[in-house]
Amino acid sequence: MNTTQGAVIVGAGQAGSEVASALRQQGYEGRIVLVGTEAHLPYRRPPLSKAYLAGQATTDSLHIKPRATYEKAAIELKLGCQVTAIDRAARRLALADGQFLGYDKLVLATGGEARRLPLPGASAPNVLYLRTLDDVAAIRAEFGRARTLIVIGGGYIGLEVAAVARGQGLDVTVVEAAQRVLGRVAAPQMSAFYEEVHREAGVTVRTGCTVEALEQRDGRVVAIRVAGGERIEADVVLVGIGLVPNVQIAKDAGLDVGDGILVDEHAATSDPDIYAVGDCANHPNDLLGRRLRLESVPNATEQARTVAASICGKPQPYHPVPWFWSDQYELKLQMAGISDGFDNVVLRGNPADRHFCAFYLRDGVLIAADAVNRAPDFMFARRLVAARVRAPAATLADPSIPLKALLPQ
Repeated sequence: MNTTQGAVIVGAGQAGSEVASALRQQGYEGRIVLVGTEAHLPYRRPPLSKAYLAGQATTDSLHIKPRATYEKAAIELKLGCQVTAIDRAARRLALADGQFLGYDKLVLATGGEARRLPLPGASAPNVLYLRTLDDVAAIRAEFGRARTLIVIGGGYIGLEVAAVARGQGLDVTVVEAAQRVLGRVAAPQMSAFYEEVHREAGVTVRTGCTVEALEQRDGRVVAIRVAGGERIEADVVLVGIGLVPNVQIAKDAGLDVGDGILVDEHAATSDPDIYAVGDCANHPNDLLGRRLRLESVPNATEQARTVAASICGKPQPYHPVPWFWSDQYELKLQMAGISDGFDNVVLRGNPADRHFCAFYLRDGVLIAADAVNRAPDFMFARRLVAARVRAPAATLADPSIPLKALLPQ
């Protein structure tokens, strides 16, 4: 190996930082360079819409590792640095400052960007998105002088921000185009539960409601207009309508892309010297029998280890059980598996108690589970989903029967 080139990781978020550390942990002795567009040390993104936005966490607490840890591991940080192109033939990167950076192995951990609202006025200073530390600074500044907030999008980000904003005394309206919040990821019972939780907290939840226009005055949005012509006033608008993976640099280099950068079970792209990991990577999932792109910290961390193992000559296939979490008010929601295609939902516990599970079945097989304030049940549910357990609905619903009893012997 030409150790003067070594491994270059483009993207200094959770996935990129984890790849760099995993390479050293697995014995990689070459040069490691971690390149990031933001000037900040690599940091955790999930708290941005939760504890950090609420002022309950510091910037330092978000750092995945302190600078000294990177220095000790001889991981070079190139922060505030934009990669503009990949020259696969020469195995080098073009940087925005005119310099070039060679590589033996390249890892793309480019993440994604918040999807923009496709309406005139969406670039106004009080129309906000949440993806970075700088985004949170802008949101905090607007919250400090706002009384009314409209959240466009009833997914996890939108609902988490709504919860924080209500805690800070803002008058909050959530506008969701679908017929229910969390419609793409949860059963109707779970959607109904979270809609009720937010309404009890004072949030106005509008479902089946499409935003058609943004009304501006003096360069700022002062109201939205929804289908049917209704006008809803707002001091600030937060848009949470999904994430667009950053694939352009890979596409320009001739790599295979779709919904993300296409990789195999070892996280390798269509170029054997280039890997992709995290939010930008679209991988085959054995559990689901199809490809998917996951936006989660567990995926970034586990896939990073797969990349490092591949680069170090110790390949191991990546077949994860996807899992996620969301914090809203005093509720901890933990999710395992992907519920697409479920034909039955079984509840364990009573949603009214704010302490229950929802199990998703397809043809009698457990394919996913949601747990609200039931961490022990969630740990067993992850194992049950991984084992593709055929679980009787009556057993899942009976809290007197431990989930552990359903595990294969």
